[in-house]
Amino acid sequence: MRSLLRFLGLSDSSGSHYTPPAHAPTIIGAGMAIKGEIKGEGTVALLGSFEGDIVLEGTLHVGPNATVDANITATAIVVAGTVRGNLSANTRVEILASGSLTGSVRSGSFTAADGAIVKGDLWVEPPAAAVPSA
Repeated sequence: MRSLLRFLGLSDSSGSHYTPPAHAPTIIGAGMAIKGEIKGEGTVALLGSFEGDIVLEGTLHVGPNATVDANITATAIVVAGTVRGNLSANTRVEILASGSLTGSVRSGSFTAADGAIVKGDLWVEPPAAAVPSA
């Protein structure tokens, strides 16, 4: 029955439903439009619109109604909205079912849910292992 409801678009129990992180110390609200640069540490939930560059030592969450036109470098990137730009993540890039990405991705892991839109180049390679010093 759940499969039928998902097929008809009446239920989303596929695990790709977006829930904003409750622990995000930085939230850019749905009514905000920002141009510039975001640089810092921690988790950021972007629910509005942003244009510029993002450099983050942490996880970036792009909400389902958010629009981002940026080059993004972060530990992990989760996209439920619309992103245009180049993405680089140390651990993972995840495009949820409501997400759309146009640009390039370079990451150690990449997943795109059924229904996600992805247009661009993709490089998936594990991060370089640290060379032990003698």
